[in-house]
Amino acid sequence: MHLHLLLLLALCSVSPAAAARSFSLLGGWTICNKNGSLELPGRVPGCVHSALFQSGLIQDPYYRFNDLNYRWISLDNWTYRKKFKIPFDISKWQKVNLIFEGVDTVAKVLFNNVTIGKTDNMFKRYNFDITSVVRDVNSIELSFQSPVLYAAQQSKAHTEYEVPPNCPPRVQKGECHVNFIRKEQCSFSWDWGPSFPTQGIWKDVRIEAYNTCHLDDITFSPAYDNSTQQWTLEIQASLDIASSDPVHGQVIVAIPKLQIEHTYNIELQPWERIVELLVNINKNVTVETWWPHGHGNQTGYNTTVLFKLDGGLSIKKSAKVYFRTVELIEEPIEGSPGLSFYFKINGFPIFLKGSNWIPADSFQDRVTSDLLWLLLQSAVDANMNTLRVWGGGIYERDEFYEICDKLGIMVWQDFMFACALYPTEDNFMDSVREEVAYQIRRLKSHPSIIVWSGNNENEAALMTNWYGIDPRVLHTYIDDYVALYVKNIREVVLTNDKTRPFIVSSPTNGAESIAEGWVAANPYDTHFGDVHFYDYINDCWNWKLFPKARFASEYGYQSWPSFSTLEKVSSEEDWSYESKFSHHRQHHEDGNKAMLFQAAIHFTLPQSRDPLQRFKDTIYLTQVMQAQCVKTETEFYRRSRSEVVEGEGHTMGALYWQLNDIWQAPSWASLEYGGKWKMLHYFARHFFAPLLPVGFENEDVFFIYGVSDLHQDCKVMLTVRVHAWRSLEPLCSHRTERFVMKAGEAVLLYEEPVPKLLRRCGPCTRQSCVVSFYLSTDSKPVSSANHHFLSSLRSAEGLRKAHITAVISQQGDTFVFDLETSDVAPFVWLDVGSIPGRFSDNGFLMTEKTRTVLFYPWKPTNTSELEQSFHVTSLTDIS
Repeated sequence: MHLHLLLLLALCSVSPAAAARSFSLLGGWTICNKNGSLELPGRVPGCVHSALFQSGLIQDPYYRFNDLNYRWISLDNWTYRKKFKIPFDISKWQKVNLIFEGVDTVAKVLFNNVTIGKTDNMFKRYNFDITSVVRDVNSIELSFQSPVLYAAQQSKAHTEYEVPPNCPPRVQKGECHVNFIRKEQCSFSWDWGPSFPTQGIWKDVRIEAYNTCHLDDITFSPAYDNSTQQWTLEIQASLDIASSDPVHGQVIVAIPKLQIEHTYNIELQPWERIVELLVNINKNVTVETWWPHGHGNQTGYNTTVLFKLDGGLSIKKSAKVYFRTVELIEEPIEGSPGLSFYFKINGFPIFLKGSNWIPADSFQDRVTSDLLWLLLQSAVDANMNTLRVWGGGIYERDEFYEICDKLGIMVWQDFMFACALYPTEDNFMDSVREEVAYQIRRLKSHPSIIVWSGNNENEAALMTNWYGIDPRVLHTYIDDYVALYVKNIREVVLTNDKTRPFIVSSPTNGAESIAEGWVAANPYDTHFGDVHFYDYINDCWNWKLFPKARFASEYGYQSWPSFSTLEKVSSEEDWSYESKFSHHRQHHEDGNKAMLFQAAIHFTLPQSRDPLQRFKDTIYLTQVMQAQCVKTETEFYRRSRSEVVEGEGHTMGALYWQLNDIWQAPSWASLEYGGKWKMLHYFARHFFAPLLPVGFENEDVFFIYGVSDLHQDCKVMLTVRVHAWRSLEPLCSHRTERFVMKAGEAVLLYEEPVPKLLRRCGPCTRQSCVVSFYLSTDSKPVSSANHHFLSSLRSAEGLRKAHITAVISQQGDTFVFDLETSDVAPFVWLDVGSIPGRFSDNGFLMTEKTRTVLFYPWKPTNTSELEQSFHVTSLTDIS
């Protein structure tokens, strides 16, 4: 088997001698609506909504009910115009191109009043030859069509049979037929996001002029051959030849730290576009590999590719080379039917820990570099190593993947198809083919991307009949599914990228789905592939509820974001759980009721007579519920990695839904809009830790498993303590002998019948006591303290209202919170309102009188500000 190396294409530069000029068209444009009643300045990259807001013509689109109030914006047809002078003599260039990196979405493009082309795919790069129409002074115009009206027209024109779903559920307050337009699918609404079908130029736009030839892009496909134990690097350069004569020259490839400098003679014919070079890497040179976060370094090598061509033309590309191999292992498991489903990186099996990424804003021009860094660093800070870029959003910008490369975040990359069936007309299929080929060329050099996935949930939607399709015509839709994802997208992937695996859908049965004709009768089979699992009705503290699957790529529970986050987009009349605003913001059917139902299983719901306090208490309790539910489920998946029980197990991935929010609303996210950590995210920092003790019960017996993601065995001890709710002193403490935690395994460390445990640590009952436990080497903890509730906290006995104080001091750029409590306090929540930053820990069980927590600010602040904003809540404050 060939393993593969990947490379990040870093900043590319053209040497001063290069015969090419580039002129940016970013910045100020003029925007007007169809009837001319509105004309305003707009920025590119940007969209109409942002331009209207920046001109003061509308409020923040996220404020209160503005997603409905501003629906008219998406239904109008808008035009972008710009006049400009090119600052160099255009007549001296053989070829001049107008390049759009991203147009959103359906537009006619005019240059100097000449129609030069059309756009209809948000995810494609458009390159228009303007050599014959360009002048020194030019005008450019993009006439957009409403994406909502366009999608409706395309659906209406598809007369042969229906392509469901027609419209989203009413609770989402969205637009219809989004599957008929190649645009961000969630921009028409989703169950966690608003409907803002944007129009605009959302990425770079520029003019490029050149003579002889131009390097459009360059890709790198290195591979490792096990038989020869040697790396090779295939470099593929895509060029546009402007000359009518052959072009001669040399290409020099240099990787200094690998002692490589190779020179190749080339001859380019006018009709040729692709140059392929093969670099053999010396077997005697040590190559350091790129590793995911928590498994090693993200070592890279500076590389240059220099083209020296006829007439002194010189083009230089700089890149950072990252070496890593990836394999998706689907093979038989002893004692279990079906096949495994896990990833090996550099030959090492890795448990994928993380979440699912959605667009960080409905308006991409509001997503800054700082925000991307904040969200992705927060993932790493919570011990995540993987994010799934979900198929209903966008292919993220280059910087997103560059940050993932640097931080060691593996990316499961969906293609942008989600929760729908899709048309398969020739023009649609051609557009998708170009989209996929472009995105692969753009992204495949990133080591962070480890797998391509064809779509989100469309195999499951088809085979479990979400849309009530008549079984007699099901074959038509299966044929369409295979045509789009297998014969089209898969073929493009296999042609353009042999360096990483491709799966057709998520969830999928992988190899079994293929064997069943690319669609499995039961796509949720726990013996194959990955699963998505949601259950809001049954008790989430009961681990027997969860599927002992090979890989859990979606699961989760909703909660509300902090009051400080909601306050920015609401008014006083909105601040209750039963308000019109609270119902409006919830886009999941019965979502608000489901949260209270789940919370009420184990907690007493807030009863304060003060409506605002009751709202804040309810927000807090939904976050407690969400954190505890996802903790229980994730710990179940992590402890299932090494065992097979009744034919199920060997779970090797846990990606909860979802990491981030697109706006301020209830959702499954652990990071609120803007990046504030919910309680779940603090919990994730513990349940994704590299060494983790997991406690659970089965048939009245208490078990503790030890889970290790480490590459080496380690010697540790386990300490188990029992605390009474009424006392800050533990009733008893038991420490095991030192034992070996095996690398990359989950093993049983401790078991004891609960009645025996309670007698040994008496006087104790399930209602009056709680268990905590941690791993240590000698006296030094090597894991966080975990805990196990022996009963619902609504029936806890001896739990008293805790009085918690904090003394805040500053140490350098960090702030120290010295806490003191009068009593045991569950789910202690420290909040500093809108001051950006995060704590070292939060939402914790406080069983000792004092505790020190650090606060890491994201913007400058001071002790006085923090003291004024600080508020602490624990479970006993909820009444």
